[in-house]
Amino acid sequence: MNLFEETALFDEGKRRFTDFQLPGAELKLWEQFFPRSTADHYFQILKDSTPWRQRTRKMYDKMLPDPRLTAWFGGGDGLPWTAPLLEIKALVEAHCKCSFDGVLLNYYRDGNDSVSWHSDTLPADGRHHTIASVTFGATRLFKVRHKTRKDVNQLQIPLTHGSLLLMGDTMQDHYEHHVPKTKQETAGRINLTFRILASPKVYANLSQP
Repeated sequence: MNLFEETALFDEGKRRFTDFQLPGAELKLWEQFFPRSTADHYFQILKDSTPWRQRTRKMYDKMLPDPRLTAWFGGGDGLPWTAPLLEIKALVEAHCKCSFDGVLLNYYRDGNDSVSWHSDTLPADGRHHTIASVTFGATRLFKVRHKTRKDVNQLQIPLTHGSLLLMGDTMQDHYEHHVPKTKQETAGRINLTFRILASPKVYANLSQP
């Protein structure tokens, strides 16, 4: 039996490309960027070997646990890069023509884990950069909405096992995103967001399919 039932839908060797053509930002998706067996391998090794933590934050005058587990690597103050993360990073960098110096891992253990509407934190150099998001594990909806324009339709993107989503450097300026809870029974999902924190070395615009 496969680790994730939806991997039966894989058409091996074919990356399904979508350019969402958002006003004012680049958002591009490659489904099956990682082949099924490779995605299965990385999910299991990251799940078992990552020193996951459940952070807390203040909400409604209370300190509440985040509804997911996280780990931060690189960036000067993060954990040391591991061999599997460096392997994934090299493949993503070669495809999107960017150098990343940090990665945030989120582990959504089941449908009760989520992340609320937000834009990613502004880097120390005061401007946003390209972010590459990799998914291993169960499919979860990734919702996107414009911060001010009501005429821009909200997106609901199923991020599947082995997919790569690229958010251009203006994405966080104009849009918010969200992974909602789901009542459907679902297995775990690990998401990696590769980031540029300082002295970006951007070789070209986001790659084409």
